[in-house]
Amino acid sequence: MAIELGKLGIWRYHGNVDAKFAADAEALGYSAIWLGGSPGGDLASVDDLLAATDSLVIATGIVNIWQDEPASIARAYERIAGKYPDRFLLGVGAGHREATKEYKKPYAALVDYLDGLDAAGVPVGGRALAALGPKVVKLSGDRTAGAHPYLTTPEHTRDTREILGAGKLLAPEHKVVVSTDVAEARALGRQTVKYYLGLSNYVANLRKLGFTDADLEGEGSDHLIDALALHGDAATVARGLSAHLEAGADQVIVQVLNEDPWPAYRALASELL
Repeated sequence: MAIELGKLGIWRYHGNVDAKFAADAEALGYSAIWLGGSPGGDLASVDDLLAATDSLVIATGIVNIWQDEPASIARAYERIAGKYPDRFLLGVGAGHREATKEYKKPYAALVDYLDGLDAAGVPVGGRALAALGPKVVKLSGDRTAGAHPYLTTPEHTRDTREILGAGKLLAPEHKVVVSTDVAEARALGRQTVKYYLGLSNYVANLRKLGFTDADLEGEGSDHLIDALALHGDAATVARGLSAHLEAGADQVIVQVLNEDPWPAYRALASELL
């Protein structure tokens, strides 16, 4: 991998990450921030985050292929990578059909988009692909630095590593609530996870991981929520995150769901860094 991500990153909606947030995360020892919520356009905010930090990597998690043409994203990539070598990773993906009216034949669209990035000079090592199913995971290994799975478990990480093989990036996201109040933690986890239970690509992947109709109906069973939004004290959550690393992840990306995320960021950094 050309870009060194380190073992612990942060996933956060791009509109909630500013220069101070990035600098504070870097000071705690986090080595990457993944900008969620389909950041696009000229990716101007990425420049600001990189300018405010010394070594932090900024990744997009993800640029939605239906929203921005590869040529325009390639121009943004060239600008950012030229100013901050080896500190920007372009994560791209097809999103989900329920939110995108253009969503047709996503695999073919991903191939076409990667062809466009190739034509515009974006290097394979400078980009990653959102990947859940084995076909797209393999594509991520063949055509990009590797895979960025979302809403998964360590079991998925293990299976994904087997498909990717050694030497390819694997950076799964995982939601956490650092709290020993089980009812509160599950409520926070369910508040976020329930949205994805209406999206067919995530539901299909969760079924493959062994979750049942009973787990997936309504707002999700406690078993499902506990698996997808780890909770407990910092040591307990850290053990759950470490399971991804033990299963073959290069970096685990933590999405903190606590209302004030900073106590959790500090505690997890203390446990894992």
